Amino acid sequence: MWRRLLSVGGFTLASRVTGFVRDTLLAWTLGSGIQSDAFFVAFLFPNYFRAIFGEGTINPAFLPRYAALHARGEHQAAARFADAVFAWQMAAQIVLLVLAMIFMPGIIHLLAPGFAADPAQFDLTVSLARVTFPYLILTLVAVQLSAMLNAVEKFWAAAAWSNLLNLSMIATLVAWRWFPDAAYAAAWGVLLGGVAQLVFILRAGAREGLWLKLSWPRWTPQIKEFFIAFGAVTFGAASVVIAPFIDTILASYLASGSRTALYYADRINQLPLGVLGIALGTVLLPQMSTLLAKGDHAGSHAAQNKAAAASLLLTLPFAAVFIVIPGTIMRAVFAHGAFDVEAATLAATALAAYGFGLPAMALVRIVASTFYARHDTATPAWATVIAIVSNIVLKMIFVWGFGWGLAGIALGTALGAWINVGILTWMGRSRALLAIERAFVGALPPVLAAAIAAGGGAWAGATLAAPLMVGPMSDVAALLGAMVVSIAAYGAVVVMFRGKLPLLSR
Repeated sequence: MWRRLLSVGGFTLASRVTGFVRDTLLAWTLGSGIQSDAFFVAFLFPNYFRAIFGEGTINPAFLPRYAALHARGEHQAAARFADAVFAWQMAAQIVLLVLAMIFMPGIIHLLAPGFAADPAQFDLTVSLARVTFPYLILTLVAVQLSAMLNAVEKFWAAAAWSNLLNLSMIATLVAWRWFPDAAYAAAWGVLLGGVAQLVFILRAGAREGLWLKLSWPRWTPQIKEFFIAFGAVTFGAASVVIAPFIDTILASYLASGSRTALYYADRINQLPLGVLGIALGTVLLPQMSTLLAKGDHAGSHAAQNKAAAASLLLTLPFAAVFIVIPGTIMRAVFAHGAFDVEAATLAATALAAYGFGLPAMALVRIVASTFYARHDTATPAWATVIAIVSNIVLKMIFVWGFGWGLAGIALGTALGAWINVGILTWMGRSRALLAIERAFVGALPPVLAAAIAAGGGAWAGATLAAPLMVGPMSDVAALLGAMVVSIAAYGAVVVMFRGKLPLLSR
């Protein structure tokens, strides 16, 4: 598992690094205001509609079935199944693209109703969304080929192609003066990234002998089974997308720049989640699917427990750091150029709240694999719906009831993730599908100790290093000091308790 995790995590880390450079350029050129809020609403479409029609549905509904066919040596049947799914996916995407282009003003009215008060901001958002939306259909092939590559345990290409979106946006942001403004430069960078990703994954798939052939959609018993699973998981994925849309609606009524601040806080939170949490889920699902297809239930349970322990060991320290020094992080990373200290401080309140839910956001994928690996997409979908409804209700209470602003939006997201994990765990245990083994329970005390050490080290390092520099560089020095001391403290605890960490000793 660790070799595969390093492969996925390494390329995902590269993606987060290029994403960091991209976000720094976005903050530098767009700042925090009308242009940035308009772009980030338009950027929701490639991000969150892809969650509905991309990895969020293809991986749970398609990958386990495709992997099971491969595990049984039925390679031609697997190829036919992939082509049939692709035909229906492409047909749906073409219809969606046409409708979105026609009705985009109405969509923006629903998504960001507060923008209607400023016609210039509203029109800009509509124009940018029409540029970014076609990215979705361009990544359709990339998403499905990535699932096929993961199913045959070829993880690197699927983890690497997301870098191309970041690199394309970096290129257009550097050359933003050639566009009407920086917001248009960023939007066209999204579309260019989709083209680059398509070309890359086609070549990667061809090297492994994996292709997708476009044909007229046909209804078969196998496709019927797929769509039953697809419908359930799409129901769940759509509910996940609703929550960020609610975030956008709520933020559109807050002060100008609120949607931008929320975006940057989420980007920092997504760094460990994408590199570590999502990478573990990506590796675990095909592994569990293959083991269960071979009847190895004990091996499946062991792999899942190991992944869950690794997830907590790798994400809890980040959660502790985000809660302890959020202001230092946001000011040091983003308070440059047009993105000022006030905007960074606003984003810091959201980062601290996101940090509380970070471990749960990583665990959701691992616990949900209990059901996806058994071709059950309905149970995680219903758990997600319940969690999202709770999420939305909590956000409304926190924002409009308690007046907590962005922190309330982020805290609702965090609590919703923990509710999702709790429901999935209860359902898995009640059906005797999820086993919590002694090795996992024994790993919890040293994992918690390591997280506490990381948080305490971050606070101490920031406190000691901040006075070494003056002005804006004080926060940079504080962040560097926090990183050094936090990593040292965390590493010392892990080494000290390595015998009680089965994920490291086996």
